[in-house]
Amino acid sequence: MVITGCSLTESHASRELDKAEALLLTNPSAAMAQLNRYDVAEFKDSATMARWALLYSEALVANRYSAPNDTIVNIALDYYGVHDPEGDFIRASQLKEILNSSGNADELAEALYVQKEKEFYLYEERAIRQKIMLAGIILLLLAFVVILWLRQRVRLQTARNEMLMSEASELKSRIDASRGDVGRLETKLHGLLENRFALIDSLCQTYYETQGTKTDKKAIVEKVRKEIEAVRTDSFPVMEKAVNDCRDNLLVKAKEIYPEIKPEDYRLLVYLSGGLSTRTICLLLDESVDVIYKRKSRLKARLKEREAAVSPMIMEVF
Repeated sequence: MVITGCSLTESHASRELDKAEALLLTNPSAAMAQLNRYDVAEFKDSATMARWALLYSEALVANRYSAPNDTIVNIALDYYGVHDPEGDFIRASQLKEILNSSGNADELAEALYVQKEKEFYLYEERAIRQKIMLAGIILLLLAFVVILWLRQRVRLQTARNEMLMSEASELKSRIDASRGDVGRLETKLHGLLENRFALIDSLCQTYYETQGTKTDKKAIVEKVRKEIEAVRTDSFPVMEKAVNDCRDNLLVKAKEIYPEIKPEDYRLLVYLSGGLSTRTICLLLDESVDVIYKRKSRLKARLKEREAAVSPMIMEVF
């Protein structure tokens, strides 16, 4: 609406100045009177102001009036020096020379000239205020945009921090849960094997304290073997259940992704998941250390072939 209103005003002023320019050829006095009727302070742009100043200077020359000073003709010179240096600028320069060298003094013409000067100064003040206001509006808009940008950055940073905090909290929960699982597993395994290992320890202490004969040694060794066999057979289901309970059904998931696993490999996986040492596993599986290492390596490789489906928890037991 503002742009449309300004365009209509400029179009009207341009038509009025066209009429005044036409009158200069036939009736310079009437053209001068019409140019004096304009309120210069109400002009909307510098182009209209410059054209009026040029026509006003021409009217002064056409009516043989002298100008008290160069204020009005300088308006045209300043504008056309930038926008039309080859045309209207030369025309304005010639008018300035004529006004400075000839013309009759007329009190009414001089009074009207001074009035137009005042109106021009009011126009300049209004133009300065408009520029200041425009600069202020631009600064406010820039400040508003910067504030919006900073708020958006703060919002994004807050969301990012909340996400990181949530991830950290979730990770801490997982670690705590994992520690709890390990603790429960250790407790169960400790309770499971405590009696067996206590018996073995007791037998060994008895042997060294009594300095038994070969027959005694043989009896003790046989007893130890029987206890290890009991762990191997009777306690295996309990150990299997303890691992599943404490490690989120790790063994069940292993069978799901590797259904063709051999019984001996499954037993090895149970012992590994229970955290037993390689030497203990050797005794329980009745194999050498080298064989256990090789079997463990092969089992790990077969599980890695199903890496897309393998839970990281399963691979951790290796």
